[in-house]
Amino acid sequence: MLVGISTFTYTWAFGVPGSIPAIPMTLNKLIDKAVEFKADCIQVADNYPLPDQSPEELTLIRDYAQKNRIGIEVGGRGLSDENLDRYIRLADYFSSPVLRMVIDRQEYQPDSETVVAVIRNALSNLESNGITLALENHDRLPSSEFRQIIEKVNSNFAGICLDCVNSMGIGEGLATVMENLAPFTVNLHVKDFSVKRVSHMMGFVIEGTPAGKGFLNLPLLMEILGSYGRCRSAILELWTPPAANLLETISREEAWAGESIVYMKEIIY
Repeated sequence: MLVGISTFTYTWAFGVPGSIPAIPMTLNKLIDKAVEFKADCIQVADNYPLPDQSPEELTLIRDYAQKNRIGIEVGGRGLSDENLDRYIRLADYFSSPVLRMVIDRQEYQPDSETVVAVIRNALSNLESNGITLALENHDRLPSSEFRQIIEKVNSNFAGICLDCVNSMGIGEGLATVMENLAPFTVNLHVKDFSVKRVSHMMGFVIEGTPAGKGFLNLPLLMEILGSYGRCRSAILELWTPPAANLLETISREEAWAGESIVYMKEIIY
């Protein structure tokens, strides 16, 4: 299985609304980090929207990745016919074997039947380009509904990008998510986490940790996914909590990334 890093490994370094670094991270720098970590690929998610880049910039990114022998996995959000077609063309341009997509975008929140229809409309395009759609479990729909979507589509070119923490936003733990989605997982987001009780004892806070330092049982997760043989890559994502200032937060994010990749490469072969 391939091991990779993401634009969501370095969310703070790329910039979040209201906290943009003086010199934001670039995809070429992310490729450099992948080389440093001896990773196989990078995943470009929706915090660096590829459709917004010029053709010249896309070419420079592709050529730099190829020069450094780092694969690029394309990711986006907004599962409409037009947008999915746009991202399939980008995935083909970057020779991305999987296309990670989040269903929702701003005010666009389609129901399951619409999602199934959109994917079916794109199947011939996915198949002809050898691209597998990886639908990411997010916190609006339960994992059982994601499973039903993939079962209705019924194609080897449609599967799941399994995120380890997202579904907690709809009240589901990883055991439930794995039961529903492991057989269909083609792409994994390794995102470790902690759960801590708040000071007044009435509630909990879910927060990110470096991989291997939280509640995520990655060895068991890899064993389960390995039994199905469909997951192609494991991509590190981090929920790095903010420090005293942005520079310290970015420094923490960098340290967590290095620590996490070392751990992942001990577990994932």
